[in-house]
Formats: sequence, C-alpha cells, structure tokens
Amino acid sequence: MNACEPRALPAAVEVALYRIAQEAVTNVIRHSGADRCIIDLELAEHEVTVAVSDDGTGIAAADRPGVGTASMRERAEELGGTLTISTGAGGTRVAARLPLAKESA
Repeated sequence: MNACEPRALPAAVEVALYRIAQEAVTNVIRHSGADRCIIDLELAEHEVTVAVSDDGTGIAAADRPGVGTASMRERAEELGGTLTISTGAGGTRVAARLPLAKESA
C-alpha cells in the first residue's frame, strides 16, 4: 500500500466518523454564525480523529447540550472513543477520537 493511500477502516468507524462530522457541521451552520468551518481527519496507527472547527461565536456557558451533541458523544463512546468540545470567543472545535483494532500479525 502506498504511504499516501489510506487503509480501509471498519464500517462502524466510517459511519460514526461521517455522522459525527455531519452533526458538527450542521451545528456550525445552525448556531455558530461562523464564516469558516474546517474539517480535519487524522489517521494514526491505532486511532482516527475527526475534528470540526469554526470561527463562530462559540457556545455560551448557559447553553445546554442538545440531542445532536448527545448523539455525537454516544456514537464515539459506543466504539470506545471520546468526544471533546472546546469553545471560546474564537469559535468551537468538536473532536472525536476513535480507536482502531490492532491488526493481527
């Protein structure tokens, strides 16, 4: 396999990454007032991370997480992963980190 050619991911991981990114981008569109949204995907040996960052208004401390946020967190945790949300005046970043099973030798 070429170094630039990504390896296949388990179907459950692919679906979770897609749905988490989809919900995060939907939240950017609906709530952030952002001019810019960036999606990063990082594939490491034993994990994959998708992060959605925006330059919007951030999440107010008084705002309660909604169904979409809970759904993203549940999707990540079902696969043994984590979801982190960091926010401030410069925008918000949602990152899901999912483990990949070690390949048997």
